[in-house]
Amino acid sequence: MIEGSRAHPPLGKRERLKEIIRAASLLHEGEFRLASGVSSNYFFDLKKTMFDPEGAALLADLLFNMVKEEEVGFIGGLETGAIPLVTLICRRSWPEKPLSGFFVRKEKKGHGTDRAVEGLLAAGKGVVLVEDVTTTGGSAMAAVEAARRAGARIVKVITVVDRLEGAAENFAREGLRFEALYTRRDFT
Repeated sequence: MIEGSRAHPPLGKRERLKEIIRAASLLHEGEFRLASGVSSNYFFDLKKTMFDPEGAALLADLLFNMVKEEEVGFIGGLETGAIPLVTLICRRSWPEKPLSGFFVRKEKKGHGTDRAVEGLLAAGKGVVLVEDVTTTGGSAMAAVEAARRAGARIVKVITVVDRLEGAAENFAREGLRFEALYTRRDFT
């Protein structure tokens, strides 16, 4: 459990989640290589927040609120960062607006079903793709392309934290709606 997560002043869910992310998931010590290939002096390791009980509950509520009014039946994303988020949103969606989940493999396993898309996804249906941290959007675009190949209609892409390093512009060029729960500016 994140230090101090039991005793904290009453805050809104978004503000409390921001506190948890800042305390547990925002790293400043060292130089970090991002998925985009760029180096950075800070890094959001959101797995520490996703696997904290309070962080997980807050993420589930806040991300579900970002998708519950959309005409979608599926939530998905690229392994591994999206898997816990997809699971949290699927669980939170029941029974209010049941959303089925899937994830996209970066590489096929070479055994079993050898699918790129695992879980539940139906052709012709609306999908929201989720990502933990977005830099340029390249990882999310891999999920977009795989979901499209499976016949899905992408409604929007959402992220927990947008690093403001080109993702919004790249998604706009592809005609995709993009929303972030937070941007890096929320943590400066």
